[in-house]
Formats: sequence, C-alpha cells, structure tokens
Amino acid sequence: MHLARVRGVVEKPKPEVAPSTLGVVGRYILSPKIFELLETTRAGTGGEIQLTDGIAALLAIDPVLAYRFIGRRFDCGNRLGMVQATVHLALEDAELHNAVVAMMRERLALEAN
Repeated sequence: MHLARVRGVVEKPKPEVAPSTLGVVGRYILSPKIFELLETTRAGTGGEIQLTDGIAALLAIDPVLAYRFIGRRFDCGNRLGMVQATVHLALEDAELHNAVVAMMRERLALEAN
C-alpha cells in the first residue's frame, strides 16, 4: 500500500534540517475544512498564507493521507525546473523526441562557436 498518514508538514525546509527525505509535489485532495482553516491562518514564509500551515492545522482535526510514489520530480516553481520538466517530457514523447534532440544539438553547436 502506498498510502501513509501525514504526521507533519514543513514549508521548504533547508535539506540539513528537513524532518524527512519525503516531499510534497503539490497535488492535493483535502477535506473542505481546509478553507475554514486557511481563513484563520496567519501569513508565514514569504509573507504569504501557506497551504502547508493550513494542512498542519488540519492534521489536528482530521487524518491527512499521502500517496508515496517513486518517480522523477521537477521544481516548476523556478525557471530551470520548468525547463527541465519540459525537456524531459518532450524527450519522452515519441512524436517530439527527434525534433527536440535536433533543436538542442543546433543550439549547443551555436553556443560552442
């Protein structure tokens, strides 16, 4: 079974202080109670109301489950991660693969000159 009960969440911890090696990939199915909790959640990291703070509050009143999977993850919250995800998916697509490889070779040849 790949389901596990969530015991806690931390918003973007530094690797050296992260409480585990697991990460949240940003896809949720949560109890509707999360909206009530977010209305009373104070701004946290970056001066924003963080969903992770709402989830932490939800943990006190409802079980929250996670689905564990093994796979490739990209941080699409930054430009490089978005490019990596796009290139990875394009290379996995049989219709795009050859064209993307040709485009990358052409671009890298220009960079070499």
